[in-house]
Amino acid sequence: MAKCDEGYLCDVCGADVANLTDSDLYLRYIVGMLDPEVLHTTPELHIRCNPSLAQYIVADDFQPVTVDGPFDKRTLDADFVREQETLLTRGWRRLNEVADLELPIVEYPLPEVIESLRRRSPGIN
Repeated sequence: MAKCDEGYLCDVCGADVANLTDSDLYLRYIVGMLDPEVLHTTPELHIRCNPSLAQYIVADDFQPVTVDGPFDKRTLDADFVREQETLLTRGWRRLNEVADLELPIVEYPLPEVIESLRRRSPGIN
């Protein structure tokens, strides 16, 4: 099978990341943790296969993820945790929103991320 026919395989579990709403790669892109220039070269993961990030998604329709060890949010600074929960929950909601829309990929990120990209690259509209 050609590489392009395989879909996007999770770098952790090896299974297909069949839905955009399960994509750690696109979640990180939407919240500004991943530069669009490396989107096509960065390995894909399921959101749940990256528990240190997934633990910050706090939504009724997202099964909570817990992490044991040094990256457990319960052991981190409360202000940092609150910021990450706000950002990643907004990002996850945006990910679910764009999955149902026919938008160009440059319009996926949160508004402040798009604005930041525009400031860094004035040629982007």
